[in-house]
Amino acid sequence: MKIIGPFKQLVTLANLPLRGKLSDGELEIIADGGILINDGKVEKAGSFQKLKVEFPNVEVDEIAGEQVCLPAFVDSHTHICFGGNRANDFAMRNAGKTYLEIAETGGGIWSSVQHTREASDEQLLKTTLERINFLISLGITSIEIKSGYGLDVDNELKMLRVIKKAQSFTKATLVPTCLAAHLKPKDFEGSSEKYLQYVLDEILPKVKEENLAKRVDIFIEKSAFLPEESKYFLLKAKDLGFDITVHADQFTSGSSRIAVEVGAKSADHLEATADEDIEFLAKSETVATALPGASLGLGEKFTPARKILDANGILAIASDWNPGSAPMGNLITQASILATFEKLSTAEVLAGITFRSAFALNLEDRGTLEKGKKADFVTFKTDNFQNILYQQGSLQVECVFIEGENVLVKKN
Repeated sequence: MKIIGPFKQLVTLANLPLRGKLSDGELEIIADGGILINDGKVEKAGSFQKLKVEFPNVEVDEIAGEQVCLPAFVDSHTHICFGGNRANDFAMRNAGKTYLEIAETGGGIWSSVQHTREASDEQLLKTTLERINFLISLGITSIEIKSGYGLDVDNELKMLRVIKKAQSFTKATLVPTCLAAHLKPKDFEGSSEKYLQYVLDEILPKVKEENLAKRVDIFIEKSAFLPEESKYFLLKAKDLGFDITVHADQFTSGSSRIAVEVGAKSADHLEATADEDIEFLAKSETVATALPGASLGLGEKFTPARKILDANGILAIASDWNPGSAPMGNLITQASILATFEKLSTAEVLAGITFRSAFALNLEDRGTLEKGKKADFVTFKTDNFQNILYQQGSLQVECVFIEGENVLVKKN
């Protein structure tokens, strides 16, 4: 066992509800706090001085200077295993080109598919690990990573094997998700329904056999897969034993209802969700995941986060880091901006990037600093936790702890 501290403020996020709105006054903030760690888990959070008195023979790891501490962040939606670059897409979009016009010139998701297929396993592993390390430097220690730029048996498996291999090179927790149903590939002969059946018959059994992912995702949209064929696919994937999640209501409404109807763990995007669907979603166990990075990258409106919380829904916030619509990857900056436009309290944002996001990934062993939870936490050199969102990502992380060990080596 060991004690780490003292922290000017220890923000535990303990005893907060999974769903609904939160005020900053509900936050447990321990002044001059410390954490007692036992075998990689939190044994006790409390006064640093009292912990030292209560446990006099325990190793003490003293933190220098004024720092605030809070649970490490969880990014529950990323696409960081990819090849190539789509800066030209971004430039064309800002110059007024439409999605279809960009696709017709060789851009869009298909561009990423081609680059990812061409990349070697070693290249994909290298770039994926670089992105993982960047996320760790931001205080993110649990990261969902989707496939979806392979879109055939060999290349979807290649991506998922790379993600699995990446886990052996990082202490962060990686959660792989099979997104073979990202869109129908241009080189597939047949309808979108036939492609989804191909995924069910040829890809998912192999994913399951190699234990490459326990989660399956689909993009329900006019440019990808239609609602009814998507619902059939999701139910069949669920029958195969996969947890399911959905890219829902990004440009058109309605698919978040399907996510709820099939028992999806989360419905992600939701920028186009109608008010009546917000109520339907909020009454379910399906997490509503806002992806402000996509709104910023595409110049689209934000997820109606305020309405979701006011309706007592479960709101998570994730980066959607991908090469096309959300290339930033900085979760704190995105969440801070979402908070400004949607009028979210600091408590609501912190919950959305910690324990509520963890719930969307079935990682309920983390996201708060209380007895029995994984000792993943992050510190910032400041005397007030509110500065983290106030500075919108410019306040840099000082330390990142995974299972009670500092994994962030800062370069001077």
